[in-house]
Amino acid sequence: MAMPITDGVARISYDIKCRKGKGMTLIAGLAMNEIELLDLAKKLKQRFCTGGSVKDHTIELQGDFRKQATDELRKLGFPVK
Repeated sequence: MAMPITDGVARISYDIKCRKGKGMTLIAGLAMNEIELLDLAKKLKQRFCTGGSVKDHTIELQGDFRKQATDELRKLGFPVK
């Protein structure tokens, strides 16, 4: 699967649409391949003790972790918006 063209800036949002009222933190815009995204998602899920997945080059974390994800991604050297 080809990597989408992005500016490399992580965009963090919170979404509850089509999730039966359960919120998800979405992290998109990272210029990484699927394997790297899966590895990063695994680290974030372990760090926040939550579940999640990677779909369409977007990391989905169960729950509202916008602030923590922003801090963690900046600590890992990613630009965050």
